[in-house]
Amino acid sequence: MKYIVQISRVFVGVLFIISGFIKLNDPLGFSYKLQEYFSSDVLNIPFLEPYSLGISVFVVVLEVVLGVFLLIGYKKKFTIWMLLGMIVFFTFLTFYSAYFDKVKDCGCFGDALKLTPWESFTKDVVLLVLILILFFGQNYIKPLFKTLPNTVIALLSFVVSLWFAYHVLMHLPAIDFRAYKIGNNLQDEMAIPDDAPKPIIEYTWTFKVNGEEKEFVTSGSYPNVDGEYIGVETKEIDPGFTPAIQDFTIESSEEDLTTYFLEKDNLVIVAMYNVYNAEEEGLLKLKGFTDEAIKKGYTVIGLSASGEDAKQQLKSKYNLNFDIYLCDEKVVKTIVRANPGIVVLNKGTVTNKAHWNDIEDIELESLPNATPNLDLDLKRQLDSIMVLDQKYRANMTSDNWKLQLEIDSSNTAFVESIFKKHGYPGKSIVGDKTSRVAWFVIQHSNKIETYFPLIKEAGEKGELSMTNVAMMEDRYLTEQGLPQKYGTQGATYFMGTPQELSFFWPIEDFENVNKRRKEAGFSETVEAYSKSLFGEDFVIKNYTYQDLKKLGIPVN
Repeated sequence: MKYIVQISRVFVGVLFIISGFIKLNDPLGFSYKLQEYFSSDVLNIPFLEPYSLGISVFVVVLEVVLGVFLLIGYKKKFTIWMLLGMIVFFTFLTFYSAYFDKVKDCGCFGDALKLTPWESFTKDVVLLVLILILFFGQNYIKPLFKTLPNTVIALLSFVVSLWFAYHVLMHLPAIDFRAYKIGNNLQDEMAIPDDAPKPIIEYTWTFKVNGEEKEFVTSGSYPNVDGEYIGVETKEIDPGFTPAIQDFTIESSEEDLTTYFLEKDNLVIVAMYNVYNAEEEGLLKLKGFTDEAIKKGYTVIGLSASGEDAKQQLKSKYNLNFDIYLCDEKVVKTIVRANPGIVVLNKGTVTNKAHWNDIEDIELESLPNATPNLDLDLKRQLDSIMVLDQKYRANMTSDNWKLQLEIDSSNTAFVESIFKKHGYPGKSIVGDKTSRVAWFVIQHSNKIETYFPLIKEAGEKGELSMTNVAMMEDRYLTEQGLPQKYGTQGATYFMGTPQELSFFWPIEDFENVNKRRKEAGFSETVEAYSKSLFGEDFVIKNYTYQDLKKLGIPVN
C-alpha cells in the first residue's frame, strides 16, 4: 500500500501542476471555457459568467499549489480534501458535458492538448481513484522537507503562481499553443488536404411498413424500402479531418474578404471581440499606433463581432482611420488574448502579435510604399463622407432618394471646400482607397463638368486611378448626349410593361473600346463587364442615340 500511495502521490501531484500551469499560462482562455460551462445551454448558471475570470485565476492557482503541496507533503489533510473536492466537481462536470454533449472540449489542458468530453471524464475517473487511494493512505504521506523549508516552498508556489497569472493577463500567454501563434500561416492552418479522412455519418431512416414503423441504417444512401417515408436522423460516427482553424473569416456587410486580406503583404489586424468591453487605455493607444502603421505602408483593419453601429461609434470616438470587419467572437478571442490586441501578418503568416499593453514593443519598418505625409484627419473625414455617400443607394425608395439627394448635396459642398484648400485629395494625401472618395461624390453630383479637368489632372499625376477618370469621362459624355469612350455606362429602363430593357449607352469606335479600356487600366473587356452588370445571358449591342430613341428611351 505504501508504494501505491507514493506512486499515486507523484502522479497526481505532477499532473495537477502540469494541467494547472498550462491553464495558468492562459487564464483568460480558461475563463472563456468557464463562461461556456456557466451558460444557459450547459449548467444554466449565467449569473456566474461575469465572475469567470476571477474564478479561472482562483481555480488554476489552486490547482498548481495543491500539486506542489502534495509533492512536498505540506498540510496533507487540507491538500487531499481539496484535491478530492476538486476532482469530484470536475468529474461531475466532464460527465455532464459528455453525456449531454454540451461542451466539445473540456479545457483541462487549455489549447495544449484537446480532449473529448468522454476522454476528459475517463481521465477524471482515474484521478478520482488515485486521490481516493491518497485519502485512505494519508498515513504514508510524509513531508519532503522540514517545516520551514516546506512552508517557504508552499508560499513561493502560491506567490509565483499568482504573479504569473497576473503577468500573462497583462501581456500575452508565455507559450502560445493556439493555431494563431507567431510563425503559423493561417491559410495552411485552415486547409484540408485532398487525402484527409472524410466525416463518417450514420443515417437512420424511418419508414412505415405494413402499418408499423421500422428503422433502416445506411451510410447516406436512400434505402430501398417498400413503405411510407417518415423521417431521417443523422449521427456523426467520426468527424474525419478537422483543420486547426475552422471559423476564421473577415467579412464586410456585403462580402467575404478572408482570402483577399490573407494574401496581402504587411497586414495589421486590431482584434476586439467586443468593442464595448475593450479596455479604454488600449483604445487610446490604438490611434497613434495604427496611424503610424498606415503611414509606413501597412494595411490596417479591425476584427470584431460587434454590430456595425458600435464599430462606427468606436471609429468616431477615437478618430480611428481603419475599417473594422466582422469575425466570430470566439475566433477573435482565440486569435489574441487581449481586447484590443494586435496581430501582424504577411501573406497570412503571423509575424508578430501583442497585448495592448505592449503595443510599443511592435516595431514596424517603413515599407517602400510608405506615405509619411498622409493627412489622416482629412482621410478620416473623407471615409465618413464615403459611408454617407452609400447610405441609401442600396435601397433607393422614393423617400430614400430624397434623403440621399440631401446627403449628396452636403457631401459635394464639403468636397468643394477640400478642392479649394488642397486641390484633389489623392493617394499621396489620403492613401489609395480614400483617394476615390472625392471622385465618388462628384460622380454622384451635377458638378462633373466643373470638376472633370481636376479629376483628369489627378489621374495623370498618379493621385487617382485612371479607371476612375475614364468612368467619369464616360458619365460626362453620356450626360452631354455624346458617345462614351470606355464602355462603363449602362442602364436598365422599364418600358411601361413588366418587361425591361438593359443596354449600354452608345460607345465611340466600338471595335477599339477594349484597347482603350486596357490602356486606362481596366482588367476586363467590355463584354465581360456587361455580363457582370446585367447577367451571363446579356449580349452587348452598340446602340446609337437614334436607336435608343426608337426604342422609347429618353436621351439628351
